[in-house]
Amino acid sequence: MIYVASDHGGLELKKELILFLQQNHSLIRDMGPTAFVKDDDYPDYVKPLCERVQQEPDSRGILICKNGVGVSVYANKFKGIRAALSWTPEHAKSARNDDDTNVLALPAEYVSRQVAFDIVKVWLTTPFSKEERFIRRLLKVEK
Repeated sequence: MIYVASDHGGLELKKELILFLQQNHSLIRDMGPTAFVKDDDYPDYVKPLCERVQQEPDSRGILICKNGVGVSVYANKFKGIRAALSWTPEHAKSARNDDDTNVLALPAEYVSRQVAFDIVKVWLTTPFSKEERFIRRLLKVEK
């Protein structure tokens, strides 16, 4: 399952991204918002998404806000969540390969629609390398 959420700043990109994902993945869940609310707060959408990813270890989450920082900072407060704020496909590949990220944060104001699609495609298709050094580091972080 791929869970996708945003705040008002990422709503339009989220809508487009869900349509893109539905072409290639059958299990997509929109975690909100469903309408533009200028004063909404990203923590209200990050929390339910991260709880789902915690409950379903094989799932992934994608969070979107204007700069991607707030959603990634809050997501990383949840045990077992490894969120990466990525702005290029190369960075997203490294985040999966080296750090086994399970949540991707996107900065809606700093990436084009097509770049966001490319980032997500690479992030979803890149496996964790399972190199000993990366596993060792993740175990230290988990403690």
